[in-house]
Amino acid sequence: MVLAPAAAAAASAAPAELPPALSVSAAFERLSDLTVADPRPMAGYSRSRFPHWAQQGRGCDTREVVLARDGEDVKQDEQCRAVSGAWYSEYDGREFTSASQIDIDHMVPLAQAWRSGADVWSDDRRRRFANDLEGPQLIAVSAASNRSKGDQSPDQWRPPLRSYWCTYSRAWVDIKSRYALTVTEPEMEALTEMLGTCDLTEGE
Repeated sequence: MVLAPAAAAAASAAPAELPPALSVSAAFERLSDLTVADPRPMAGYSRSRFPHWAQQGRGCDTREVVLARDGEDVKQDEQCRAVSGAWYSEYDGREFTSASQIDIDHMVPLAQAWRSGADVWSDDRRRRFANDLEGPQLIAVSAASNRSKGDQSPDQWRPPLRSYWCTYSRAWVDIKSRYALTVTEPEMEALTEMLGTCDLTEGE
């Protein structure tokens, strides 16, 4: 087995560093601009409508790219699989040394996006959403926290670590804004509360 270090820029992020998050002021502004609407029906939804873990080059799929980006001292085999490294789960503060214990969470879950407007997207747009490495849509976290979250919005689930609420809410608003997705009234209220935990200079 040939082991190779992950890309240098991606192998030293511990704790994980998402793509630059919105400033607090920008997050409040974008949140106020989002359309408030009731959830759309789930008719026709399946995860396969969001083709995810697409190939990203060098034989790496999206999952492996995020594992490398969010881990520390990540080593990959010739098939780009993470075979060693260390990961810190921002949601619950747990640490891991096995990639098998890590899930890649969609910040705005696929089913949540469907209920917020992605039901009318093209398959290509849904693919881009599910593999978005440019915005803060993907993060490596503990499998337990990801599965606890499921497809719930911030009024239904929040990271157990309150210290992460600021980053989480800014990232959620960023993604909803980038993709022109709607929010429910309870979701907007929860995001406003979570943004209220921020230092006003965060993200500036």
